[in-house]
Amino acid sequence: MKLENKKVVVTGSEGFIGSHLVEALIVQGAEVTALVQYNSFNSWGWIDSLEPTVKNSIRVVSGDIREYDNIKKIIKGNDVVFHLAALIAIPYSYQSPMSYIRTNVEGTANVLEASRELNVEKVIHTSTSETYGSALYVPIDEKHPLQGQSPYSASKIGADMLAQSYHLSYELPVATLRPFNTYGPRQSSRAVIPTIISQISSGKKIIDLGDVTPTRDFSYVKDTVNAFLKVAESDLSIGKIMNAGSGKEISIGQLFYTICKLMGANVELNIEQQRIRPANSEVNRLLADNRYLKEVTGWESRYSLEDGLIETIRWIDKNINHYKPNIYNV
Repeated sequence: MKLENKKVVVTGSEGFIGSHLVEALIVQGAEVTALVQYNSFNSWGWIDSLEPTVKNSIRVVSGDIREYDNIKKIIKGNDVVFHLAALIAIPYSYQSPMSYIRTNVEGTANVLEASRELNVEKVIHTSTSETYGSALYVPIDEKHPLQGQSPYSASKIGADMLAQSYHLSYELPVATLRPFNTYGPRQSSRAVIPTIISQISSGKKIIDLGDVTPTRDFSYVKDTVNAFLKVAESDLSIGKIMNAGSGKEISIGQLFYTICKLMGANVELNIEQQRIRPANSEVNRLLADNRYLKEVTGWESRYSLEDGLIETIRWIDKNINHYKPNIYNV
């Protein structure tokens, strides 16, 4: 499938990855409808920050994926749906698990059902490496057992199973992309990389983090967005679940010292108890086996961790006003 001239809906378009995906789709020549969560401030999230030539090319609509009738109206007349809308903050899922079920599970069901009724050409559903839980073996391939170690991961497992069920039961053309840890410009400080960079950039000398022993597989946002595009374009991806990751892992402690070196920062690390997950809920190791995504779509990672970190540091330095480094962002 070529995305040029396709009518495309992006849910979660105002978010970190969604806004980058919208930009890329415009470059591809798609006609983009960007669904942003309704709010009384008429804020379009990161879409408000896009270049005027890009923003003026987008049809922005407000809504809520938990509300079926409006979702069906938004999807009607479109060819492709990129479903990224979700609650994603793991710590907050401990405080409000039902909100994750309503948004991530019921919201996904609404998108799938509307897409089925309207006969869309393709749905690209967004999963997460958190569905694997702590690695039972590495690298983690798509056959690895799913483990709901947090309310967030459990809700995403439910959403993934719904997506598969709609393909198997109704032949809905669904493809599921399972990104590992994406980072880059516009990411909130609920994630570890902007947490470290924003604290250093703001002048703090003691940097607060949680457990620094877990390892993660980090992908720069442009690589993740390219994976979304490749999955959409590939006819072979229908019915498939595919990992998007760099295939390299680094501990949070090593990541901290790498960022310090790149920023020339002489700072101390403080392990803050409130940032540590419950022991049985922590995911200790994530490392992607990305061979299946490459086989199905031809995707390749283009950014090294260091190159992506340098771009992210530059962006956060220029946009430090978007962050509140002295407040723990749940």
